[in-house]
Amino acid sequence: MAGRKKQSQLTAEEKLQQALVSEAEQPYKVPDNWCWTYWGNCGEFIAGNAFKKDYQGFQNYHIPFYKVGSLKYSDDNGILYDNSNTINDEILKILKATLIPVNSIIFAKIGEAIRLNRRSINNKACCIDNNLMAFVSKVGFWKYFYFWSLQLDLYDYTNATTVPAIRKSDLEGIEMPLPPLAEQQRIVERIETLFAKLDEAKEKLQNTIDTFETRKAAILHKAFSGELTANWRKQHSLTMDSWEEKKLLDTCMLKSGNTIPSDAELERIENNAIPYLKVSDMNLPNNLIKITTSSKFAFPINIAHLIPFGSTIFPKRGGAILTNKKRFVSVENILVDLNIMAIIPNNKILVNWYCYYWMQLIDLKTLNNGSNIPQINNKDMAKLNIWLPSLIEQTEIVRIIDNLLAKEQQAHSVVQNALAQIDLIKKSILARAFRGQLATNNPADEPAVELLKRVL
Repeated sequence: MAGRKKQSQLTAEEKLQQALVSEAEQPYKVPDNWCWTYWGNCGEFIAGNAFKKDYQGFQNYHIPFYKVGSLKYSDDNGILYDNSNTINDEILKILKATLIPVNSIIFAKIGEAIRLNRRSINNKACCIDNNLMAFVSKVGFWKYFYFWSLQLDLYDYTNATTVPAIRKSDLEGIEMPLPPLAEQQRIVERIETLFAKLDEAKEKLQNTIDTFETRKAAILHKAFSGELTANWRKQHSLTMDSWEEKKLLDTCMLKSGNTIPSDAELERIENNAIPYLKVSDMNLPNNLIKITTSSKFAFPINIAHLIPFGSTIFPKRGGAILTNKKRFVSVENILVDLNIMAIIPNNKILVNWYCYYWMQLIDLKTLNNGSNIPQINNKDMAKLNIWLPSLIEQTEIVRIIDNLLAKEQQAHSVVQNALAQIDLIKKSILARAFRGQLATNNPADEPAVELLKRVL
């Protein structure tokens, strides 16, 4: 688009030729009654205005004033609903702000917010701050341009400066396929129908994921109430009378971490070294239950400080308690810092995995002794009682839990993959839509070039 004559010097035919993308530069083939043009020919880009703090925070006026943070407050259809800042006509005049028409596409134009690639629509006339830009369509259906814009990664159009920014001229020069007006509406209807079905499926899949922890807790409750091994006991001529309640501290030993040399003094080699875990090293994804290694290694100062294989560790001090993380030590020995406590089972009474799974039912927050800084000590742990069957039944319970949770985890992975596929399917639908491949095109429609002529 660079190097063109002034619009006032061009004939209607020259204006049209400048508005069209040459065949050699067209990104891909579109139906014959479509045309390739530039985004800037299809509407107007409007930059935002400065929003003085004196006029921010009012929520009862009739004109929304959106800031870049408002973009996260949009519904599944992209409609903005942030009401944090509003102005009236008097303030509008004082700020000399531009009123953005309804159904404009609003996006970030400066800063790291561009990387989020958010797009929103205003369903009432509004103003936007100077970190935002709006596009107002003038050659067709606004939803068509909204869906088309979802294919763009706006960060690709930022300038290589210290602060990322988008120039209006760069957006105006983006090639876009323009179908006839009737076809635009059919494309939008088709996209919305397909997306609605995908969103329904996505909601069901997300509900499955959201109930994963609930199902896991139900399995554990059944395990430690004896329900999971009811048939096993029957086969072995046992009853629940074989279970007994014990103080947790009668079945294990508690050990807290110790002060370890500073990071600079830690050996960062694996040969003959002992993994050293800080409380932050326990912040693993929920589906990872084993501590297998650490980024730091240290030779033990005192063998008494070692936490052996089969121990269950958890945070005992600070905000980390609120994460409710428990981890099973699956290497020979580890060292831990002062903010971690370990349960070391007496293997003559308590199977280590049975202890680990039982601890999943304990909410660490309920053990907090009420001090200003959350913490758990031995006295808090002494309040806990654990129901224990025989060692052989404990082993059977662990086997059943392992199998059930493995199936749950497998289902969880399948659902997560399905969710990822839905996003890919949406991208595929959009790609096909703007190539005229959704079986919606009608050759009898007025060619898009005629629509473009009228606008020009």
